Amino acid sequence: MIGALIGLIILVIVIGFLFWAFQQLLPLVPIAEPFKTILRILLAGICLIIVIWFIMILLGYAGVSVGGPLALHRNFNG
Repeated sequence: MIGALIGLIILVIVIGFLFWAFQQLLPLVPIAEPFKTILRILLAGICLIIVIWFIMILLGYAGVSVGGPLALHRNFNG
């Protein structure tokens, strides 16, 4: 479980760095302002989905039943 927490911390650091780098480089791209806002929101949503997906996997390893639309496994009984 300690390895999973370390993996989660490393993932959050990497995604945070990529998000920061994107925020710093976005003003250098010559596109209109509405599109920059759309890209910023899209990147934040993608980062959020990746972190939630990783947390769901870690909870599955810990024995916590995680379901919902992002679940990677399906149990069909009958």
